[in-house]
Amino acid sequence: MRRPALLAALVAALTGCSFGGGGSDEAYAIDGCTRADLHGRSVARVWDEALLDAIRRDVPAPTVHARNLFHVSAAMWDAWAAYERKADGYFVRGKLEADGNVQAAREAAMSYAAYRILLHRYEHAAGLEQTFGELAATMRRLCYRIDYTRRQGDSPAALGNRIAATVIAYGRNDGALEATRYADAGYKPVNGPLVVASGRDEMSDPSRWQPLALDQLVAQNGVPIPGKVQRFVGSQWGHVRTFALPPGRDGMPADPGAPPAYGQKAFAEAALAIVARSSELDPADPATIDISPGARGGNRLGENDGRGHRLNPVTGKPYARNVVRRGDFGRALTEFWADGPDSETPPGHWNTVANAVSDSSDVEHVIAGRRVDRLEWDVKLYLALNGAVHDAAVAAWGAKRHYDTARPISMIRSLAARHELPLVPGLVEVVTKASSAPGARHAGLPVGEEVVRAWRANPDGQPAGVGWVPATQWLPYQLPTFVTPAFAGYVSGHSTFSRAAAEVLTAFTGSEYFPGGMLEWKVPEGSLRNEPGPSRDLVLQWATYQDAADDAGISRLYGGIHIPQDDVAGRRLGYLCGRDAWALAQRFFAGTARS
Repeated sequence: MRRPALLAALVAALTGCSFGGGGSDEAYAIDGCTRADLHGRSVARVWDEALLDAIRRDVPAPTVHARNLFHVSAAMWDAWAAYERKADGYFVRGKLEADGNVQAAREAAMSYAAYRILLHRYEHAAGLEQTFGELAATMRRLCYRIDYTRRQGDSPAALGNRIAATVIAYGRNDGALEATRYADAGYKPVNGPLVVASGRDEMSDPSRWQPLALDQLVAQNGVPIPGKVQRFVGSQWGHVRTFALPPGRDGMPADPGAPPAYGQKAFAEAALAIVARSSELDPADPATIDISPGARGGNRLGENDGRGHRLNPVTGKPYARNVVRRGDFGRALTEFWADGPDSETPPGHWNTVANAVSDSSDVEHVIAGRRVDRLEWDVKLYLALNGAVHDAAVAAWGAKRHYDTARPISMIRSLAARHELPLVPGLVEVVTKASSAPGARHAGLPVGEEVVRAWRANPDGQPAGVGWVPATQWLPYQLPTFVTPAFAGYVSGHSTFSRAAAEVLTAFTGSEYFPGGMLEWKVPEGSLRNEPGPSRDLVLQWATYQDAADDAGISRLYGGIHIPQDDVAGRRLGYLCGRDAWALAQRFFAGTARS
């Protein structure tokens, strides 16, 4: 994509390390400007929202976006901490005295830091014209000049520019390979690509990851991806510098233990479990389930043993039943958690959840027993939350690269091609001459082939429901241009990100429950993207942050993207990342992180 000349000039002038002149210390504010109404939102929140918008426009690379969320959050924290005697900065530790208005100084420093980091990080992103336009408009709404590039001196704007320059320099050597646009030339898949349309099996090792070959690759948010064969996204990420997670040997900071391998009983059983989930996605199935917090949730870590919550702790009353069609629930859950409600990837999705929590009238903005304003609440929440999801990316992708495991589509198709998929009446069967006869259960299917009763993708977008399909042509519940993410399965990034975020939100708010005792998200009738549905309005509900995190992981099983072991191990890694990030964040708040 060629940028317009004006945009190119803007990039050259305002990114990288070129900023350093740009006027006097007092010249950063726009003369005669009246700040736009922020509707009660803090400046930190304004920049978090601008970053989320940039993520929504870009290709969904969860590792990259988690890193950007953390680095911008840490930069805003440094701007806040510079005017707080006890607090420790993360990238920049210097202290300044505000000239009268501490809040105004912090807001200006945060804004310049966030603005310049985002200009740099999204310079080559999809949707960059819209992103750069929004960033500049945000500065103008806040009455700050975008051409103020000075880094010397004690003005808040100069401080923000210094913080940005420090973060940009740090990012060139943190292991992310930013200079090569995050491409890792050192990774080579052991398996040839799976041509999804033909079902041809090219797996030399069924345990290992296999790239997919599609006629067209399109990310979940609709952004086209060049090429027709997947490349492992983020294979180097286990080497990226973390927030609280100690660096690991050979690029794996935390070892979740080995997943099942081909030839083991657990490997075939895991593939079978995904076929079983797929069989529950039938829009015509009249079976119903209660998805209220009174019936679901309350699991132990890494288990699905919860029986729900007896009472809403806020109202003191039982949760009302929420009975829906099972096929509607599985499909709605899959699509809701796929990339977040606005395709902002899991790290961004949990920022959206956190912002909704912060906005709730049921939340008291109290930290360590002290009521705080929204700026302090938000900047501290973002440091802890995004430190946790950044560490979750490093931990999860470190395991993905180390174990390099296959996705369900490769597992199921490969086992079927070898006639090794376990036979289960009504779920996995072998076609016989009698069963393939017209009007019979396997009518028209090849005799002798293993078939599965699963969701049937329909190229014209109409619901095909659940039925018998050749196992060598099985597809997950995804769009045909996406099918499965371009990286190994074990562990689930969704599960790791979500549990890490849930741990921070639980600790930060002082309650395991969402405000009011429940989070709800309405999925309107007919709003699904993969096929028409749900059949009627459906409301997803969760009592606790952990319940929502567990469902994020479970959604990937329904979606055919992960096996149960990916989910369980991811939850446990996420717990470690969230716990450690919260513990370290508190030390930065107290000024003891550097002692």
